[in-house]
Amino acid sequence: MRIVALVSGTGSNLQAVIDAVAAGELDVEIAAVGADREATGGVERAAAAGIETFVVNFKDYPDRAEWNHALTQQCLSYAPDYVLSSGFMRIVGQEFIDAFDGTYINTHPALLPAFPGAHGVRDALAYGVKVTGCTVHIADAGVDTGPILAQRAVAVREDDTEETLHERIKVEERELLLEVLAGLSAEA
Repeated sequence: MRIVALVSGTGSNLQAVIDAVAAGELDVEIAAVGADREATGGVERAAAAGIETFVVNFKDYPDRAEWNHALTQQCLSYAPDYVLSSGFMRIVGQEFIDAFDGTYINTHPALLPAFPGAHGVRDALAYGVKVTGCTVHIADAGVDTGPILAQRAVAVREDDTEETLHERIKVEERELLLEVLAGLSAEA
C-alpha cells in the first residue's frame, strides 16, 4: 500500500509510521511527505529517513483554491492508495476531497463526532467529560466528519491539563493509526 503523508507540525504520528515501516511491522510504502509550510519537524523526520518531501506553502498562493489545486496535483503525482493527514492543520478543498474520495485518512484527538475542530482536547476538558480519546476516520468536506475507521478511549484524570491529556491521547492515537494502516494494507 502506497501513502502520501501530510504534516504541519512535529510529525510524531508520522515518526511512528516511519519506525513501523522501517522495522518491517507495517507493509506500507511512504511515497512522500508533504507540508503546508517550510521547516516542519515532520518534513525533517521524513528527510532524515530518506523519504521524498515536498512543501506546498499556503503563503505562496494568492487564494485557497489555487493552493488546494497545487496540493492536489502534488499528491496525485505520487499515485497513492491513501493520503494520510498526520497533524496536517489545513482544511483541504473539494477538489482534493474529490481526488482522494474515501482515501484521505485523518486522526483527531477526541471521540468523534464529539469535539471536532482544532481544539478537541481543550473542548473535552472544558465540557467536563470523564472519557475522551482519539479517532481515525476518512476525511470528507466537513470538519472532522466522514466515516469513522477506529476509535480508542482515554480516561480523563482529575489533575489533567490540556497538555497532559493530549500527550496520553497522542500515545493511543499513534497505536490506533498503525492498527488502521495495517488493516488497510492487509486489504490492499
